Amino acid sequence: MLLLLLLLAACGGRGALPGSPPGPAVHSLRGSWWLGSGNGSVVLRGDVPGCVHTALLRQGLIQDPYYRFNDLTYRWISLDNWTYSRTFKTPFDVSKWQKVNLVFEGVDTVAQILINNVTVGRTDNMFNRYSFDITSVIKEVNFIEVHFLSAISYAAEQSRSHRAYSVPPQCPPPMQKGECHVNFIRKEQCSFSWDWGPSFPTQGIWKDVRIEAYNLCHLIYFTLTPSYVKSAQQWSLEIESVFDVVSSKPVVGLVTVNIPKLQTQQTYTTELPPGEGRIVLLVNINKSATVQTWWPSGHGNQTGYDMTTTFNMGAGYKFQKFSKAYFRTVELVEEPIPGSPGLSFYFRINGLPIFIKGSNWIPADSFQDRVSSDMLKRILQSTVDANMNALRVWGGGVYEQDEFYDICDELGIMIWQDFMFACALYPTDQNYLESVRAEVTHQVKRLKSHPCIILWSGNNENEAAIAGNWFSIPQDKMKVYILDYVKLYVKNIQEIVVAEDKSRPYITSSPTNGKESVKERWLSQNPYDTHYGDTHFYDYLSDCWNWTVYPKTRFASEYGFQSWPSFSTLEKVSSTEDWSYKSNFSLHRQHHAAGNNQMLHQAGLHFKLPQNTDPLKLFKDTIYLTQVMQAQCIKAETEFYRRSRSEIINGEGHTMGSLYWQLNDIWQAPSWASLEYGGKWKMLHYFAQHFFAPLLPVGYEDDGVLYIYGVLDLHSDCELTLQVTLHRWSSMEPVCTLAKEGVTLKAGSAAPIYKEPINDLLKRCGNCTRQSCVVTFYLMGKGELHSPGNYHFLSSLKDAVGLEKAQLSATISQQGDLYAFVLQTTAVTPFVWLDVGNIQGRFNDNGFLMTEKRKVVVFYPWEPVSIEELEKSLSLTSLMDIY
Repeated sequence: MLLLLLLLAACGGRGALPGSPPGPAVHSLRGSWWLGSGNGSVVLRGDVPGCVHTALLRQGLIQDPYYRFNDLTYRWISLDNWTYSRTFKTPFDVSKWQKVNLVFEGVDTVAQILINNVTVGRTDNMFNRYSFDITSVIKEVNFIEVHFLSAISYAAEQSRSHRAYSVPPQCPPPMQKGECHVNFIRKEQCSFSWDWGPSFPTQGIWKDVRIEAYNLCHLIYFTLTPSYVKSAQQWSLEIESVFDVVSSKPVVGLVTVNIPKLQTQQTYTTELPPGEGRIVLLVNINKSATVQTWWPSGHGNQTGYDMTTTFNMGAGYKFQKFSKAYFRTVELVEEPIPGSPGLSFYFRINGLPIFIKGSNWIPADSFQDRVSSDMLKRILQSTVDANMNALRVWGGGVYEQDEFYDICDELGIMIWQDFMFACALYPTDQNYLESVRAEVTHQVKRLKSHPCIILWSGNNENEAAIAGNWFSIPQDKMKVYILDYVKLYVKNIQEIVVAEDKSRPYITSSPTNGKESVKERWLSQNPYDTHYGDTHFYDYLSDCWNWTVYPKTRFASEYGFQSWPSFSTLEKVSSTEDWSYKSNFSLHRQHHAAGNNQMLHQAGLHFKLPQNTDPLKLFKDTIYLTQVMQAQCIKAETEFYRRSRSEIINGEGHTMGSLYWQLNDIWQAPSWASLEYGGKWKMLHYFAQHFFAPLLPVGYEDDGVLYIYGVLDLHSDCELTLQVTLHRWSSMEPVCTLAKEGVTLKAGSAAPIYKEPINDLLKRCGNCTRQSCVVTFYLMGKGELHSPGNYHFLSSLKDAVGLEKAQLSATISQQGDLYAFVLQTTAVTPFVWLDVGNIQGRFNDNGFLMTEKRKVVVFYPWEPVSIEELEKSLSLTSLMDIY
């Protein structure tokens, strides 16, 4: 929601100091600070918000930390203890204010804060907001210091001092080249390394810092929570305002809420007691007004209403809060399904079951100050451009910045929000729990006004870690870890979430069996049970074209395959000797054990591997083939989940969500991402645009029979025509085409619409074998309604007969702000790939099967570009070009 949740406003009223101003005084401490290493040997200027690494980079004292092996070379930066300092003048008369606070929106991570040589506070949690009372120490001219302790040293010391029992894992796998004991520090967990990212345990003031001065009372949080009362058929808004009241007497005032477009205005008398005061107002929306609800992308508009809240706190002081009010309901439905053991697991938004389509979000950079507004807009726009309606903000990263959630509100991207705990067990000593409680309270208050957030989830894979005994804990020692798990995620985190936000569901983990896990005292024996909750599924060795290996789950919240990013992305952080699949650089960049071999194994099941004698051409061809493999694998798996939406087979099915792993990259390396670092679309992302389309035909084989399902996400039934075409690899003329009219699909469903034994199909068309032909199909409706084209390979492409190396050409012309690429081919061409190198932008289609002689592809530039630059940068590749 477009809210400044930390509105700086003061309340006048009885007891104000004589002549004191009614409003607050705010002084930002953003900008240039001094940074110094522990022994003072390195001193430089650095920006706040920011971190030590980016300060060193901007001053030219280090290279790009992502270049080649610099993650290891620059380990010294994170092992040192850095100090940030600056002098500032107080731009107001301190004597006029009852309270002056130093506020940090985010400190990364362990620090001691001094003003004028007096310690005013300490921090130990990257995710918390800190406010320190500096009324007695602030002067006209001040010197502020923030003394950081190395996160690596702190985590190791915390682990050492936890003597009662060890809390695994101790260290990441050696492949990850990371640091140890990250579970002992409340910091971005992947900053100590992950299987797709480097180890850069940053230090710095990573969010806003400022001085706030006020009299009597001060607004800290302002949140809106919509609810709908079915019996009264009326919407209401709960408005919560949290104040710090410094007056010794209660502060009485009037609060007026006005939402003009909903003809709603109400005034309330309020009284704030001394200390932390909370005003909770229930605003009933005028029944005669038509409320437009907020919908996920693809299901309706993201309507929000301008709202003004006026606080009139007496003594002539009045201030206004401008915000956006959104109306939507969310339910996580877990109930029995006829013909199936277990429970459903799906989301109802505004009363409508929604199939969740999307991916998993990781931090967009190791250095959060480099994550710009433009970067967020580009990645999130690419999400909806690929027909996604949801992202899971994964629990090993950060609670994202306000703008991330603002953009998701505007674009209709639903957010599954993990709390920041991942793939580990965690301590539960009193200090740790107090820090976590403050973190969770702050984050829920900060974020709960956003309609995009539909779920809170306690952690990533920690229920599974205990159930599967990932850390080889002896059974007689397991009880203490189970008690810790329940203490952290149920008795602390869940307790706070339920108290702070009753408007959306909470689950303890992902994957989980939901209500069944609760029944089994919060830790199910098998959190991957397909009859309950959500599942994570990875299998790199089985044939990914074989749909029978995939779980017919209620909700697929993680699944994926790796690929390499494009050469233009790697080139920026490598040198010529690195450009081979088996170079030290390629091995160093791969953080997933056996990852490079697994990609070649999976690709080799259906494709011939490249054999070029030119090392650079071989490297580029291999990169291309890993992207083909990844796109084709995740296409097969996602289409399986989408067609399983409406059916129960052998007690399994009713799949209502597919979130593949992962959306974005943190650096330039092989990973599961569909968007490269910098936002360039991999082939998978173009495929996602098709396999997440609102209307989609899905083809698959079972026991020699070709089945085609129709999948429909729209809100009304559709009458459609299915067209099925058989093509020979060796000819541009279709062998035969079948049009099936009168195909009816029910709103929000998936159903079989075509069935034919492959042998019958081949006989009927003639002149075709499995190896020499390919099947394509699409759905057409009334007006402009049509699906993307889809296909089913009848054999591995390494066995294809008649597949020729095509003569591919492209002619480029400008059409307004866009560019049209007219492609021509001389043969049926699989996986046609257009790449314009470092030119920023995306195509409307790519990686496609070209069955016609001519196709127009549109390029959407993200920066000014000319036809000449596009022509110079363009490379065209198809499958046969790599052999």
